Amino acid sequence: MNAIPHGYKQDAKGRLIPLEAIKPIDLARDELVDDIVERARTLSQALAAFKAGVFADIGAFIELSAERYDARVGGAKGNVSLVGFDGRYKVQRAVQDTLTFDEGLQAAKALIDECVHEWTAGARSEIRALINDAFNVDKEGKISTGRILSLRRLDIHDGKWQRAMDALNDSVRVQCSRSYIRVYERIGDSDQYRPIPLDIAGA
Repeated sequence: MNAIPHGYKQDAKGRLIPLEAIKPIDLARDELVDDIVERARTLSQALAAFKAGVFADIGAFIELSAERYDARVGGAKGNVSLVGFDGRYKVQRAVQDTLTFDEGLQAAKALIDECVHEWTAGARSEIRALINDAFNVDKEGKISTGRILSLRRLDIHDGKWQRAMDALNDSVRVQCSRSYIRVYERIGDSDQYRPIPLDIAGA
């Protein structure tokens, strides 16, 4: 980025505008935005450092706890809750996997379609509706992994259906994992907890 000459500001189109040609309200707005962005960057860096530090601390504590049993805990994956001695505060480490399907889903879909066509007209209409709904795509052209995986809970005793469910299970892949830290404070003397918000929208 080229240095901006003294007495000028660069506008959104890249033009150099003399300060005296800029309205005072526009200068005030620009100064406010710059100040907010600078504070946001500082806060973002602090949150990133907090998250990394908390994950490291929890991991170290789990290792310390495992040492009591001469056990070695490998990896940082897994959900865990830590509660203070008086039960007032609770810290959770949560790991959420984003699932996707490989080409095996097409085989499962073909077998499921065959089942639907082979079943008699008296087959339960709600099951047909669940199957059709599971493979519907959203506005972005994506299928719902939750709806598709829910098909595994259907109690259907059919050899072809079971092969479809096997193909469905084999097609599941973990696309990515995201880790979260959640901090809670107990509400009074109840057994309910409220989150201590760490996001700007919930603060």
